[in-house]
Formats: sequence, C-alpha cells, structure tokens
Amino acid sequence: MGKSQIIITIILFNIFFIAFIIAIVAFIQQYRLKKKEHTMLLNNQYEEHQKELLSTQIEIQNQTMQHIGREIHDNIGQKLTLASLYTQQLAYENKAPQINESIENISSIINQSLSELRELSKSLTDDAINTSSLVELLKQECEKINDLKKCKAILKFNEDKTSYNYQIKSVLLRICQEFMQNSIKYSKCKNIKLILNKSDVNLSFILSDDGMGFDINKKSNGIGLSNMKKRTEIIGGTSTLQSSKENGTTLTISIPL
Repeated sequence: MGKSQIIITIILFNIFFIAFIIAIVAFIQQYRLKKKEHTMLLNNQYEEHQKELLSTQIEIQNQTMQHIGREIHDNIGQKLTLASLYTQQLAYENKAPQINESIENISSIINQSLSELRELSKSLTDDAINTSSLVELLKQECEKINDLKKCKAILKFNEDKTSYNYQIKSVLLRICQEFMQNSIKYSKCKNIKLILNKSDVNLSFILSDDGMGFDINKKSNGIGLSNMKKRTEIIGGTSTLQSSKENGTTLTISIPL
C-alpha cells in the first residue's frame, strides 16, 4: 500500500469516526429533547387531570351539599314541624300546669332546632358562588370577620364587572377563608387587607395581615399553606408567601387571564 493510500485511508477513517461521533451526539440530543417533550407532556396531562379532578370534586361537593340541604328541609324539617304541632296539641289538651311547663320547654327546643335547621338548609342549598360576583363573596367574608370584632378586614378592588368562572371564584374564596382563619388564630393581627386587581393579562389577589408573622422555613410544609399553593396551581396561578416575625404575612396570587 502506497503512502498516499495510507493517508487517504486515515482521512476516510477520521471522517467516518467524526461522522460517527456527530451521529451519537445528535442521537443523544434528540433523545434528551424527546425525553423533555415527553416529561412536559406528562406534566401537562397531570395538571389537566388535577384541574378536572378539582372541578369534579367541586361539582360533587356542591351537589352533595344541595342534596343534604333538601333532605334537612324536606325530611327532618317536616318531622320536627310535626313534633312541634303534637306538643302544641298536647299542651292544649293537658290540664296539669306543671306538665304544661315541660311541654312548652320541649316545644321551644323543637322550634329553636327547626329554625337552626332551616338556616342550615338554606346555607347548603344557596348557590352563592355561582350567583355572586367574586367581589361580593370577598365582601361577605370581610363582614363575617368584622362581626367577630377580633380584627378589622378591608377589601380593596379596582373593578367588579368581570364574570369569573365558578372554579376561580371557589378557589380564591377558599384561599381567602383559609388565610383569614390562620391570621385570626395564629397571628394575633389587628388588620387583614385584601387587594383584588385585574389587568388585561392577569388577576392579582393580595392578602396580608399585620400580625406576629412566622418563620417560613419552619412552617412552609403546613397543611393550610400547602392547600393554598395547590389550589392556586390547579387554576393555573402562582403564589408567593412572605412572612417574618413581627412583620406580618403577605400572600400574593397571580392568575393569567
């Protein structure tokens, strides 16, 4: 074999070797790209599944509550009404004053229970989330807190004309309730502030209190905080929690529109 043939053979070998290396690198890059796309697809499917699961849970919960409310009104309520009528008839027919007093006490208890059951039935069958705006729902929560007279709750918003879907209203309402309960129970705050701002691209919901605060690193895995984060993610939003001792707590939620 001549010298030129050896050189050509070496050159060809190097070319094939470089081509082989390039093919391997291209294969690895393609594999990583497909693996990344597959992972993203699985994550998207998981997120969609979680959203559908939450929507189903909310629907089932709503239907269950309405069914319970109707049962209370139609079944238990009717029986208590009948029991109240019997006690009234018994008091009318009975001639012993000391027994009449006991009968009247029983009738009073039945009527009080009936009134409470009617209120419970109304609250269970009342589809407030569907029929009320988000601002109205948050105002009602502030009123409940203010009625307790433990701290002052204030709501600020830039508009109240947008009609949000049931899922967004339900999730933000539950987060608001969770945050307020935690603030009252643990932070010893004097004020709770809610700020709802809508822009062309997103909905911002900021909840803050002026309480004692806490170390996020120690309590970041709490069930309440975890639930608020998961609820936010399910409706496609992001949440940021800020807190430190003696400086209160702030939860910022952003939902793309």
